[in-house]
Amino acid sequence: MRDLRQAHGRQLKDMAKALKVSSAYLSALEHGHRARPKTGFVQQVAAYFNLAWDEVDDLQALADLSDPKISIDTGGLSPLATELANRLAKRIGDLDAATLTSLNEQLKPK
Repeated sequence: MRDLRQAHGRQLKDMAKALKVSSAYLSALEHGHRARPKTGFVQQVAAYFNLAWDEVDDLQALADLSDPKISIDTGGLSPLATELANRLAKRIGDLDAATLTSLNEQLKPK
């Protein structure tokens, strides 16, 4: 959302005022410190920027992936899947940007 706001030349405080939320809330969303925004809020943001349908879909997809406190239920999956989930949980903070980008690209739907 930060990239979108900056691309449109909007200030955080002005956007917050227009959307009737606090600047602190928007900042927390932009930095990944708040839970996933509800669909209604995503629609408000889309209207604020006058986004096209495909851009709205992209924004909603990003919002769906923005939960900072994710949990992974590996019950019923293979031991290998459980091991991977646990290793990632323990080491994600140590991974550099290139590794994160590579993993993210590998896991994106095709």
